[in-house]
Amino acid sequence: MPIQSPRFASPRFDDAFRAIATERLARFPRETVHDEALRPAAVALVLTPGPDGEASFVITRRTARLARHAHQWALPGGRLDAGETAIEAALRETEEEVGLTLARDCVLGLLDDFPTRSGFRMTPVVVWGGEDDRPLANPDEVERVHVVPLGELRKPEVPVLRMIPESDRPILSIPMLGTLIHSPTAAILYQLREVVLEDRATRVAHYEQPLFAWK
Repeated sequence: MPIQSPRFASPRFDDAFRAIATERLARFPRETVHDEALRPAAVALVLTPGPDGEASFVITRRTARLARHAHQWALPGGRLDAGETAIEAALRETEEEVGLTLARDCVLGLLDDFPTRSGFRMTPVVVWGGEDDRPLANPDEVERVHVVPLGELRKPEVPVLRMIPESDRPILSIPMLGTLIHSPTAAILYQLREVVLEDRATRVAHYEQPLFAWK
C-alpha cells in the first residue's frame, strides 16, 4: 500500500518513514545490468529533511565548467574508482559534491541499474541523510544544490513522456524546480517514487534520454 499522507504530500522525515523505505527496498527485486562495455558508476538518492520536516531528496545542477554533462541536473555521483563498490562511490561522491559525510549504515538499499547513452552502468544508492546536516555545493562540480520534497514526485503531471525521431523509446521527464528534469536522473527519481512511496516494483531502464545526454 502507498504511504498514507495527504495527496501529493511528502511523508515525514522520521524513523517510521525510514523503516518503511528500508523494508520496501529490501523487498524490491533489483535488476542489474551486465554489459562489460559500460563503465560502472553510482549515484546517491540522499533522503533528508526539508524545512518543514518533510522527507526530501537532494538534486544538483552541475557547473558549466565540467568537461562532460556540464550544466545538467544530476544526483550526486560519478564513476567508480578502482576497487570501489557502488555504495562506496555513492557515499564518496556525496561528500565531494555536496559536503555530506554519510556512513555505510546510512544506506537503505539499491534501485535498478540504469544503462546510460553516454556509456555508464549507473547504480542508484538510496541513503538516509542526517537530521542536522545540510548539503553545500562544491563549486568545482556543482553550481546549485536543491532539497526537494518527495511529494513533488507524486504530482499528477509526473511523469511526462514524449517521443523523439531518433528513438522508439519514450523519454521520461519530471517537472520540477521550474523546469523539466530528464532521464536518466528523472527515471531514477521516478523509480524511487514507485518503490519507496507507492510500493510498486516499476522498471525504468527502458526509458530514453534526450539527445544532449547521449554524449
